[in-house]
Amino acid sequence: MTQQEKPITIRHAAIDDVDTIAEYNIAMALETEGISLDLDRVTQGVRSVLHDPSKGFYILAGIESRVVGQMMVTFEWSDWRNGVFWWIQSVYVHPDHRRLSIFTQLYRHVERSAKETDDVCGLRLYVENENAIAQSTYQCLGMTQALYKVYETDFVISRSPHGNGELI
Repeated sequence: MTQQEKPITIRHAAIDDVDTIAEYNIAMALETEGISLDLDRVTQGVRSVLHDPSKGFYILAGIESRVVGQMMVTFEWSDWRNGVFWWIQSVYVHPDHRRLSIFTQLYRHVERSAKETDDVCGLRLYVENENAIAQSTYQCLGMTQALYKVYETDFVISRSPHGNGELI
């Protein structure tokens, strides 16, 4: 049976998944932004979400007993809509399992759950400006580009002024 023929299971993460989620978060940050994250800090951050559902939740995709993809959902209250946007974050699909619709299955699961939750008014995510493949995927799923750009003041992770991915 090929990888594509093996059934993909979608489930909520449990505390036993901390190490895999942290590993995937670190791989994603390095791959997409060129940032090397601290394993202890990321592991504590993942544990914090798993222990406090008010922060969010993780959805995992598995093939057989292996986690091959992940997605975190966090929450943003919208007074304009009197509802909650679910923000999709920490998306990662293991390189050996890309192009097998793993992300699509994670997304559709979250989309169904959001539609079944009374106060959810929509889904949002952010994407690197140069990540055309991801942007195309999101558009194919029916998402549209928002009218906003994201600005931030990050008190933990700062990029080198040289733009080389070094943390300062």
